[in-house]
Amino acid sequence: MWHMGDGHYWGMHWFWWILFVILTLMFFYWLANAVGRKRPGQKEERESALDILKRRYAAGEIDTEEFNTRKRELERGR
Repeated sequence: MWHMGDGHYWGMHWFWWILFVILTLMFFYWLANAVGRKRPGQKEERESALDILKRRYAAGEIDTEEFNTRKRELERGR
């Protein structure tokens, strides 16, 4: 019989404790991913390559020729 006094019980105790910790960590990992996921109907907040190109052109980082060249390349890649 498994009794606390003879030392056999403590091996099973650590097994259940480790299992509990692992399951708890898995739950919090799942929860963090669920919170970070995009919801149905939620607008995508990621900026497109064309939006970035337009922003750089408006800020004066690139000239008209480079803007048009890169825009053509982006449209061709679609």
